[in-house]
Amino acid sequence: MEKPGYLKDSEDAKLFNELRKKVNQRVEAIPENRDIYIKIKAVVLPLIYFGLYLFAVFNADKPWIYISGFILMGISLVLIYLNLIHEAAHNNIYKSKKLNSLVLHLFDFVGANSYIWKKRHIASHHAYPNVDGWDTDIEQSGLLLIVPWIKAKGVQKYQHRFFFLVYPLYLFNWMFIRDFRDFFDKERVILKTQGSIPAIEKIKMVSYKLFYFFYQIAVPIMFFKVSVGLALGAWFLQVIAASIFALFVLLPLHPLPDNAFPKLDQKNGLPFSWLRHQLEVTNDLKENNWLVRNVLGNFNFHVAHHLFPNYSYMYYNEITEEIEAFAKEHDLTYKRFPIFKALGKHVDLLKQNANNAYYILEE
Repeated sequence: MEKPGYLKDSEDAKLFNELRKKVNQRVEAIPENRDIYIKIKAVVLPLIYFGLYLFAVFNADKPWIYISGFILMGISLVLIYLNLIHEAAHNNIYKSKKLNSLVLHLFDFVGANSYIWKKRHIASHHAYPNVDGWDTDIEQSGLLLIVPWIKAKGVQKYQHRFFFLVYPLYLFNWMFIRDFRDFFDKERVILKTQGSIPAIEKIKMVSYKLFYFFYQIAVPIMFFKVSVGLALGAWFLQVIAASIFALFVLLPLHPLPDNAFPKLDQKNGLPFSWLRHQLEVTNDLKENNWLVRNVLGNFNFHVAHHLFPNYSYMYYNEITEEIEAFAKEHDLTYKRFPIFKALGKHVDLLKQNANNAYYILEE
């Protein structure tokens, strides 16, 4: 398939070069040892996750401790994604691509698939955020309609009333349906846009998933005398907790009524330049505190990530200051909302899409 093309605008290209120069100068003035914190997390966070697993199974005779351990594993799983998996995909933890790839493979041990996720994130989401048919993050699931200019059908007309029942199942869909569809369904965005997947990756995907369910559910039952009901229930609650926590962080950043969902023209062209596209489809969150910076991987500064993905989140605070000042100086779009307001806006988007009442900015 012919890839979409961004609007060519020489003035916007000059603007981005000017912004990039300001950002590079700002980052170069920051001591290099700041990156050490991510390297420490690359060791500590996996130890916490698997340490919680061992804590749970060796206290299997105490059901509430066992369940609590698995729920905390769900929380730590999201922290691993935000702080490590996401950064490793952009080669932002180590200078060595092999070491970053090693960290990325943590995803395979926690129920996901590192190969297909990196394709989704880099070649799809970052390349064409909020573009229907190219961004896997807004690919339609059947139950929920994210893209505003597509007509709601069936249960989608009521999505604003039942979404809170669907979202806690987010990672179940990922583990059992989404990964398999992206590997084998030729109608999915990944296979249509990125081409065929090597057979070895398919074998690895199935093998890792089988190993994941073996140590998560079978091992406690077979070797620690955990009942089938308790093993399944604790694992289920782990994934529910991880789903809610993950979407709490991720939903407020792109799928809002304030952000554009640009439509391709007949020549597969987009209405914005690359710079303006990133600013039109992405927003930041106003929260900026110790928890956000050190625990949630600075996901509040998402515009900085889309404009400068080659920098780790350790620099996003300073980069965002440059972006915000630059956008104000040159009358560029820059959006920033409190997290609960942004979550409310996402619900508004679902409601508007259900009623087909949202009108997107077109070329």
